[in-house]
Amino acid sequence: MGLRNFFDRIEPQFTKGGRYERLFPVYEMVESFLYTPKTVTTAAPHARSYVDMKRIMTYVVIATIPAILMGLYNTGLQVNTAFEALGPSGWRAAVIDFFGIGFNAANPAANMLHGLLYFLPIYITTLVVGGVWEVLFATVRRHEVNEGFLVTSMLYALILPPNVPLWQVALGISFGVVIGKEVFGGTGKNFLNPALTGRAFLYFAYPAQMSGETIWTPVDGFSGATALAVSAADGFQNLSAYGITWMDAFVGTVQGSIGETSTIAITIGLAFLLITKIANWRLVVGCLAGMIAFSTLLNLIGSDTNPMFAMPWYWHLVVGGYAFGLAFMVTEPVSASHTNLGRYIYGALIGFMVVMIRVVNPAFPEGMMLAILFGNVFAPLIDYFVVQANIRRRAKRNV
Repeated sequence: MGLRNFFDRIEPQFTKGGRYERLFPVYEMVESFLYTPKTVTTAAPHARSYVDMKRIMTYVVIATIPAILMGLYNTGLQVNTAFEALGPSGWRAAVIDFFGIGFNAANPAANMLHGLLYFLPIYITTLVVGGVWEVLFATVRRHEVNEGFLVTSMLYALILPPNVPLWQVALGISFGVVIGKEVFGGTGKNFLNPALTGRAFLYFAYPAQMSGETIWTPVDGFSGATALAVSAADGFQNLSAYGITWMDAFVGTVQGSIGETSTIAITIGLAFLLITKIANWRLVVGCLAGMIAFSTLLNLIGSDTNPMFAMPWYWHLVVGGYAFGLAFMVTEPVSASHTNLGRYIYGALIGFMVVMIRVVNPAFPEGMMLAILFGNVFAPLIDYFVVQANIRRRAKRNV
């Protein structure tokens, strides 16, 4: 009796549920070593990294923690500071008062708790509504629900103003998940960033709740412009008159969306993504180079009518959503370019576009969100031309 016949006879005992189920892995290993296994790979496996989808998504969520913590603190700081002048109001103030924590802006714990009361409803709404869509599409397609939505939900909640109506939160994440991702096949197949797609939908559908001077500090009767709005109107040189310094913008104690204000917290998250190689450094270099080069060119050109021409690159870096977009949106591997040269071009295009939108378009002083979505649209085209150039170069080499 040959070895092959021997294995054929004893195989039922080693299969799962058989007599020697615990020895099944040993049998499987021996059989795969001696013979061709029954289950084989039909396409060439190109395993280049041990990092799987779950680990990638987990790392991105971990990277957002500094921005989340600083966002909670700054949201509470802005609200408590406004309360000192206008007095407390709203159900959140009633909760804070019930526990006797107070509204002292100098108390980090009071600021964190107050910020949490704004962030949690937004994130829970995002998680529930977006999760329903994810489960629905996964059920219809008979796919497993993956961790991709966890990252989308976190990023989406962090780029919203703190007092956005919850029904708009639900509407925006529905648009982002369904139109921005699921209609293209789900995680890994979308060409637009789902979080930014949902945010852009809200901005154009409900501009009164997504822009202006009354949405960033959610206190009735309080009005305050962001650093970009002040710069567009009066020039960045006058930011100090509004109590805004470069260090304030770098640390994150200024008005803005929940998770976008602190450049230092975002930089910590970006460094983590680069060290773990989740983010590709070429995208970061390209985006920084495009922004620095074009803003410097505009500084040299100058303008007597547009004060934004004078804003230097280091101010562009710390105001608005540039740093957050650079760390978590530009580096997203799915919607970005995939060739090495293409990554430089893709990043540079976004860096150029954000300055172009901020400086030249007076109606929209932010720019990063639209610049990234613009880059998403052109990423496949960039990769196509890079690949075609490589093919032509190699063809000439072998002539």
